[in-house]
Amino acid sequence: MRLIHTSDWHLGQHFYGKSRANEHQQFLNWLLTQVTTHNVDAIIVAGDIFDTTTPPSYAREMYFDFIAKLHQQACSLIILAGNHDSVAMLTESKQVLAHLSTQVIAQAGMDEKEQLVTLRDPQGEVQALICAIPFIRPRDVLTSQAGQSASQKQGDLQQAISDYYQKNVAFAQKQREALQANIPIIATGHLTTVGVTCSESVRDIYIGSLAAFPANAFPQVDYIALGHIHRGQKVAKNNHIRYSGSPIALSFDEANQEKQVLMVDFAQGKLKDISPLVVPCFQPLAMLKTNLTDLVADIKVLMSKFSTQLTNKQGKIWLDIEINHSDYLADLQQRIESLVDDLPVEVLRVRREKSPQQLATVIAENTTLNELSEIEVFEQRLTLETWPAEEDEQRKQRLQQLYKQLVNEVKTEPKV
Repeated sequence: MRLIHTSDWHLGQHFYGKSRANEHQQFLNWLLTQVTTHNVDAIIVAGDIFDTTTPPSYAREMYFDFIAKLHQQACSLIILAGNHDSVAMLTESKQVLAHLSTQVIAQAGMDEKEQLVTLRDPQGEVQALICAIPFIRPRDVLTSQAGQSASQKQGDLQQAISDYYQKNVAFAQKQREALQANIPIIATGHLTTVGVTCSESVRDIYIGSLAAFPANAFPQVDYIALGHIHRGQKVAKNNHIRYSGSPIALSFDEANQEKQVLMVDFAQGKLKDISPLVVPCFQPLAMLKTNLTDLVADIKVLMSKFSTQLTNKQGKIWLDIEINHSDYLADLQQRIESLVDDLPVEVLRVRREKSPQQLATVIAENTTLNELSEIEVFEQRLTLETWPAEEDEQRKQRLQQLYKQLVNEVKTEPKV
């Protein structure tokens, strides 16, 4: 059996005011081609299909169109919800999509039977059992207790998630025994694990309770297909526990990452091979640290790097420019735009370089708000407070934790 593991599509994302629709459509077309080329039996999407809980209509159309075309290729699809996805929105079409070779698992905490997906070949023979576990919200697996410390909450949530995986895998093992079949058991997940490398577009999902889930808390299965982290990677050097990563760069700090999906082969009920399939770059983007004197020359170096994309008319290079300039320039944006006016680039973000000392001080008179993140604004606001020395650090840490939790809730709250 052969499957493709992918995740974190973030359909409908707007990137500094730019739509990603063209990139996403090209990726989905490319993915359909890989299914045909490599005779793929199933695709697992490990969460964050959409970028928000209320995706634009074109993103939904893309989603349904892909499912219909994939069904025509006799390839199964397993959709897992991520922390960006709406449980209600994914659930509303679940019954219909089941007739198009698509299983949608939008919520954890259900009966093990509903979390188990049985993959079959065209002849009806069972190929694999999938413990299809989506993003786990604390309320899905845990009842909060009053008066618990942060460490107790973290320990309880980690244990509850581990128990949930163990319960689902144990049920799958019983089903495999009943079938008397030599087939693999695959698990999925949408969470952060200990030791992985994140990017700035990845949101914290268990703020104040569980920062990361340890790899040794997963039960023993043949393969674990994970989502949420946008950089493709192994987990704790375990070959069978993988993040596929996102198929397109979702933030500028992902610009230099080679994006991929993972083709996973099984033979005689065991994992045989994992092969990355590199996703082409459909929209060039880059971070550029430079100064006004060298800006044009540095952009021409980037033009050489992205010559193939520019030749194929895949759009202008999207730039995040950090200017190394000690003086405050009120017309910095205008100066840069005039310098690059005739070049095949589009400047989406302009920042002045900030030293660690500058980041630690109160907002300077010359710093504009769009140069700071909401977390940086809050942290610099805290520097204005004065508390007793013995309480200062503890209060700051608590307020920072509460503020990060609030920001996360605002970003993930469904829009009315």
